[in-house]
Amino acid sequence: MTEQNGIQDVVRAEHVSKSFGPVNALEDINLSVRKGEVLGLIGDNGAGKSTLIKILTGFHQPDEGRLLFEGEPIELRSVTHARSLGIETVFQDLAMVNDLPVYLNLHLNAELVHKPLPFLRRREMKRRAREALDSIGIDIPSVTAEVGQLSGGQRQAIAVARSVYAEAKLLLLDEPLAAMGAKEGGLILRLLSELKERGDIAIILIAHNYSQVVDVCDRVNLLQHGKITFDKRSKDTSVAELLELVHAEYRLSDVP
Repeated sequence: MTEQNGIQDVVRAEHVSKSFGPVNALEDINLSVRKGEVLGLIGDNGAGKSTLIKILTGFHQPDEGRLLFEGEPIELRSVTHARSLGIETVFQDLAMVNDLPVYLNLHLNAELVHKPLPFLRRREMKRRAREALDSIGIDIPSVTAEVGQLSGGQRQAIAVARSVYAEAKLLLLDEPLAAMGAKEGGLILRLLSELKERGDIAIILIAHNYSQVVDVCDRVNLLQHGKITFDKRSKDTSVAELLELVHAEYRLSDVP
């Protein structure tokens, strides 16, 4: 079991590689994130971030290397298998139904019903939805409001709350701050800080805004051409250093 300062790695990738035909999408990836840690994963488009996330969520299987989950070697057979273990992903499209109220979106595919009659336990779902939102500091005026009427930041927060409500152990956030204004982005950053403070979930945050990554993440990994070329604690790096690494890559690519 892999531990550091008594804190266990929730997920660890060891020497993971993945190819699609002649294209090497990932090469010898070593990555880990511990319980209560927020890992920032940055890199240009095409660097391999999506492929890595799909491996960690069971959508793809690695060609080489292995994954360990909570210290045990594991082969993720599917996205459903990964979710059953507590691996949840929030993508940019959020996978929510805009015409449904907040409380039903939080219970999508996990609705509470009376037995033996299949009637929805709406009152209980509303109560649990409010409890889930309040527990991580999300201010939504009413759980009966339609999701489509909410702001982008509120919808993103609800998607995160749904994963937390599902008892996620590993939460992967794919560009949760993309195309958001300062106010909405601030809501999500506060939510991430709240989750980090709880200390019971490992989080991998994919983002392009290096300033936000350095501010909210404990550690930063830079993915370039399918390889992790940089792994540092946020407090030991800076936005300037990250930008210089990325600009250096562009300069090298311009060399004939």
